[in-house]
Amino acid sequence: MAIKSRKHAPTRFNQHIGAALAVMLLPVAAQAADPAGQSAPASQQTLNEIKVVGSKENDFKAEKASSPKYTEELVNTAQTIVVIKKELIEQQGALTLTDALRNTPGVGTFFLGENGNTNTGDAVYMRGFDASGSIYVDGVRDVGSISRDVFNIEQIDVLKGPAGTDSGRGSPTGSINLVSKTATMENKFNSLLTAGSGKQKRATADWNRIIDADSGTAFRLNLMTQDSGNPARDEVKNKRWAFAPTVTFGIGKPTRITASYLHVDQNNVPDGFVPTIGLPGYSTPDTITSTNKVIRTFLNGAAKVDPKNFYGSTTDHDKVKADMGTLRIDHDFSPTVQFQNTTRYGKTKQDYLLTAFMGSTANLKTPVATDPSTWTLARSLRTVKDQENTILTNQTVLSAQFDTGVLKHSVVAGAEFTSEKQTNYSYVPASLGTLPDANLYHPNPRDPVTGYQPVRNGAYSQGEVNTQSAYVFDTIKFGDKWIFNGGVRFDHFNTTYDAITLQTAVAQGQVQKLPVGTPIPAHITLNDTFANGKISALYKPTPESSVYALWATSKAPPGTNFTLSTGASSAQNPIYDPQETTTKEIGTKWDFLKQKLSLSAAVYQTEVKNEVEQDPIDLIYYQTGKKRVQGIEIGMVGEVMPNWLVSAGYTRMNTSVKSGKVVTASGVNNLSYTPKQAFTGWTSYTLPFGLKIGGGARYVGEMLRGTDGAVGTPARVDAYWVFDAMATYTVNKNLDLQLNAYNLADKTYVAAINKSGFRYTPSQPRSFSLTANIKF
Repeated sequence: MAIKSRKHAPTRFNQHIGAALAVMLLPVAAQAADPAGQSAPASQQTLNEIKVVGSKENDFKAEKASSPKYTEELVNTAQTIVVIKKELIEQQGALTLTDALRNTPGVGTFFLGENGNTNTGDAVYMRGFDASGSIYVDGVRDVGSISRDVFNIEQIDVLKGPAGTDSGRGSPTGSINLVSKTATMENKFNSLLTAGSGKQKRATADWNRIIDADSGTAFRLNLMTQDSGNPARDEVKNKRWAFAPTVTFGIGKPTRITASYLHVDQNNVPDGFVPTIGLPGYSTPDTITSTNKVIRTFLNGAAKVDPKNFYGSTTDHDKVKADMGTLRIDHDFSPTVQFQNTTRYGKTKQDYLLTAFMGSTANLKTPVATDPSTWTLARSLRTVKDQENTILTNQTVLSAQFDTGVLKHSVVAGAEFTSEKQTNYSYVPASLGTLPDANLYHPNPRDPVTGYQPVRNGAYSQGEVNTQSAYVFDTIKFGDKWIFNGGVRFDHFNTTYDAITLQTAVAQGQVQKLPVGTPIPAHITLNDTFANGKISALYKPTPESSVYALWATSKAPPGTNFTLSTGASSAQNPIYDPQETTTKEIGTKWDFLKQKLSLSAAVYQTEVKNEVEQDPIDLIYYQTGKKRVQGIEIGMVGEVMPNWLVSAGYTRMNTSVKSGKVVTASGVNNLSYTPKQAFTGWTSYTLPFGLKIGGGARYVGEMLRGTDGAVGTPARVDAYWVFDAMATYTVNKNLDLQLNAYNLADKTYVAAINKSGFRYTPSQPRSFSLTANIKF
């Protein structure tokens, strides 16, 4: 089978503003020599006045986003951008990207997956849409559905709204950029040793060394090892180690070269989570059919299972090996012209096996209705994921600042050449084996497994996307009150999808034209060029404030997820146009207290169109679907007063399907896995005697799950509050001790739910961790 389509559409590095000012102290006494050569009396001697000037970096508040495409400080940037700095991450004891993203409201891993296919890695939803494919490391797309550790991260930039002009194809509602640690001109060592609930054991080390001060050469090495359980779950393991060396030549010079490498090795026990039986909204999954004549109404009042139960097998595993090598060259042609070139090769391999379940009528067995200890759950969904992702990219950015009359320009132009590939291998069907049903309330993960060996069957799929991109942005200042920004990006991509499937048995009465197991090849291609743009106007009522309006677009063509399809109902069919997103945003930003505290507020509307829908009359599929997200977002970050830091955000979203079928199981016209309201807050205060205390709260509003044929499962999950706390004591200049307490109220809630509603992620119970911060 071959389908070919050709369309012709219209055709930071983090520049930290560190303030390390060297103060030259030259205490020279003014001596007046008399003719006899005698000094003036001491009472008449004076010293020249010396002023010591210095500044302290704000631990929570960043001044700029990391990308060189954003030339202005955040207060002068017409877009909602949340920057999460490592100091905030460390105070909270956050270990993964998912943990860190709790600092921006309404962003999280709320969707668990479909049926037996539990999501792996950072399955992030943002403003109503899946943003998992829009995660970047230092401006380069990070492929692979893995859980990202933050041991080597300086800050995380969360860009809200379409990022098509910045990054090309991606999520309709934003992107996430992780900024790596780099070498500095400072000799220092820092190590974090952590132990806590759930057999948590973790150690990190951050070592920076000046190699040659004259040439500006420095080396930095970050290390991490972890072997932990999960306080919420039995048997689940989080075991990983990693190292990240980087060397920079020419720090402080016109030309700077940085070479870095990242290796991550994970060997985890994955989590299939727990049945939703007993949760609010649960009822019997039974319906009357030809094979089922009884409806078990007693299941409507069944008790919940212990959320720590593990329904998988001890043979389950999630093995990940990730490697990423990067070479970056920065050159300043002059104080007003800068050049940056980044080359990266990355490869991620994932070997995943999960014994999952579905609590359907056939799988949920109740031999003695009045004795729940006899109830069992079939766990024959042995889910395999054998995936390899690679990326090779070269990105060039040229920045220039110049004047044309009364207008001051900051122009950023660039070109990107990227090749991405994803390969998935298929396996012998999981039905070839036996695994005893799990006792519903007391499962045994050590039950013997017969068969079910993960063996490749010769089927596979491989998707490759080659992209050539060019863009230009211009930020124009008119006087000291107005800032205008406009940008356009063109992406030409070439997508190739090759797959081998195996012929299956046809339905009874039909002709078996090919023997079962016959390989069937497919080859589908798509070439296209599309453009994205954004434009904004910003007015500054005061030097420390702004009011702005933004309009921006984003596009996601078929094949964005490395898959093309011939199915008429699939948005990945090359006959369809790209999914198009438009966002309008009006907002304001204010810096207070000598720019130490920032307040922001924005109202926005995002519309996503060209979604594939079936006409109920002629039953033909058309691109008439449209979804809308309207919302407000408020943020505060920085220093309220000396030693008092705060980071907080609130969002309220009104989501709906404007054209097309409703996407929630409950039939409410909202988008699924999206809280209507969300709040996050964290604050800390350092007392005079070296004790720092802090705490935070998170609120996630009610969420609706997606449509599915499952009967009796919860269609929604309740809202919840979670409270955390922290205390840090400085023992001496080389040692801090930090105690973190999570979920202080021991609140029970549903953190995520799968599409059918059979399984959910239980809340993390009250737990603790103790960290020793050793520094030299």
